[in-house]
Amino acid sequence: MLEQLLAGFAAVVPNLLGAFAVLIIGLIVSKMARRLVRKMLKSIGADHLAERLNEIELLSNNNIRLVPSKLLSTVVYYFLLFIFVVAATDILNMEVISVLVGDILNYVPVVISALAVLVIGLFISDFLKNIVKTTCDSLAIPAAGLVSNIVFYFLFLNVIMIALSQAKIDTGFIQDNLSIILAGIVFAFAIGYGFASRSIVANFLASFYNKGKVSLGDNVEIEGVTGKVIAIDNSTITLDAKDRRVIVPLSKLTEKNIAILKSDAPV
Repeated sequence: MLEQLLAGFAAVVPNLLGAFAVLIIGLIVSKMARRLVRKMLKSIGADHLAERLNEIELLSNNNIRLVPSKLLSTVVYYFLLFIFVVAATDILNMEVISVLVGDILNYVPVVISALAVLVIGLFISDFLKNIVKTTCDSLAIPAAGLVSNIVFYFLFLNVIMIALSQAKIDTGFIQDNLSIILAGIVFAFAIGYGFASRSIVANFLASFYNKGKVSLGDNVEIEGVTGKVIAIDNSTITLDAKDRRVIVPLSKLTEKNIAILKSDAPV
């Protein structure tokens, strides 16, 4: 009996030593690869390129800072380490662990592609958010920040759904309920914002309908106010009326009678 135990132990020892040696070599190789990848990414300026990503409000407000050289080198480290773990378990004939680690390794590219979709989608969402905010500001639309943030989070939620699908995670239930919630929020916001922005929209449309009818330097009379036009923007005109300046919404140009006085008429 003792001889059988010793014989069995003697048969296992070479495999244990071989597996241990593989793990030690794997640990050394993984650390060297991590150091090399981190150094290479720093040398090509990958961390500086990520500064734009870290400036996105969603990350900066939550104190989240992404450092590509650290993140990618860590991924490479564990990826190589898992490969050597699979090799070690194969030496020990531990098929269950070998299959499990192999499945994890096969899933790594899927996770990387999902993260790539998430990062690219985050960039695109922030880019479109800035476009919406700039457009709203140029048109003097109120709550430009709120509108642009709604656009950003709407797009980013869709990006998250796409990334989860890319990661082979079933999102059917989430998408069905999220679509209903988002539709309700968008509908309520559209109605509320539409009522709140009626005057802004009216002024904006009036700037097109009355383009060229009133120019800088014209002496005009609007609702009993007579003055010289000294400024015109997307929503108002400014009159210099003797001792005061009067700001008139452009919608008044279509709603009220306007008199354009001769250049020699007194103001």
